[in-house]
Amino acid sequence: MTIKISEKITGYEVVKNEEPKRVESNVVHMHEKLERPEVLLGSTYKIKTPLTEHALYVTINDIVLNAGTAHEKRRPFEIFINSKSMDHFQWVVALTRVLSAVFRKGGDVTFLVEELRSVFDPRGGYFKKGRYTPSLVADLGDVIECHLRMIGLIPTDDLDEHRKQFIAEKRAEMQARQDPSRENPEQNGEFPADAQVCGKCHTKAVIKMDGCMTCLNCADSKCG
Repeated sequence: MTIKISEKITGYEVVKNEEPKRVESNVVHMHEKLERPEVLLGSTYKIKTPLTEHALYVTINDIVLNAGTAHEKRRPFEIFINSKSMDHFQWVVALTRVLSAVFRKGGDVTFLVEELRSVFDPRGGYFKKGRYTPSLVADLGDVIECHLRMIGLIPTDDLDEHRKQFIAEKRAEMQARQDPSRENPEQNGEFPADAQVCGKCHTKAVIKMDGCMTCLNCADSKCG
């Protein structure tokens, strides 16, 4: 294509090609074609629910990428679920294969936690250590979240000092209102029996104080 210059040229410069940024080619990222090493690091978690007679044991094995370098990362590679009960054998095998395939695909796998937690059992869920769990699959989501937090894929959302102080004050008020003859619920690690389930942390720890529904576990409050 010819360009006609109608004005006088007052200056010129030579355009140089920009040097490409150096990218370390020896950094290994997670992808589905990555071969399984002979040895993997693993953690096993126990799930015991009132829905099943026997406990489920969930094992998540991790692969260590770029070991010994500044780019060392630990990523989930495969998952296994074992139990004496054969009631859920088919869907357990199917679910472990799908989850393992997602792990090996790489990228952000933290979305699996919310996807599994969104599964509700038509027969109803159950309470586990004061926290409502809508299904066995959702319980599995909690296990995966616990593991991803351990290896650093999900940051730990600890309460700040302001919320810790707020919870401590509310628990002190609750204790002062209770019958002194009753056992201290804080010593037992429990909340009042008439507490409601918190919509944020799913813990049965919401009570009405000063006309406002307040969670004694995560400090969530309807009054802000």
